[in-house]
Formats: sequence, structure tokens, C-alpha cells
Amino acid sequence: MGVVMIKCPGTGRAIPTGMKSERDRFRSSPVFFARTFCSICQTSHEWFAREAWVHEPEEEWRMSA
Repeated sequence: MGVVMIKCPGTGRAIPTGMKSERDRFRSSPVFFARTFCSICQTSHEWFAREAWVHEPEEEWRMSA
């Protein structure tokens, strides 16, 4: 399970949405719209599911081992 991430439109940096999901399950979820508060620019960003991705840090660890 990983963290659903979006890109901050102001800085281009990846930010967590506060949602968790499995990558395959998130890809197959229905289209939805959400808002996430960005701690970088201190504002809320609106986004669609197609703009987000699931970051699974444990996969990075397995790949580098």
C-alpha cells in the first residue's frame, strides 16, 4: 500500500494527498475529483484522479537491495 501523490502546480513538487491505496486498485478506481491542502504553498489544490499516482516507498527499497 502506498500514498496517493499529486504535483503542486505552483512548485512542481510531489505532495501527499492524505489518501492511501494499492497502485492497481487506484488505477482502476472511478474518476473522481478531490482537494488537497499543500504544505509547500499553503493553499488547497484541486485535482482529478488521473493526475495522481501511488508512491510505494517499500518498492524503492526492494529495487535498490
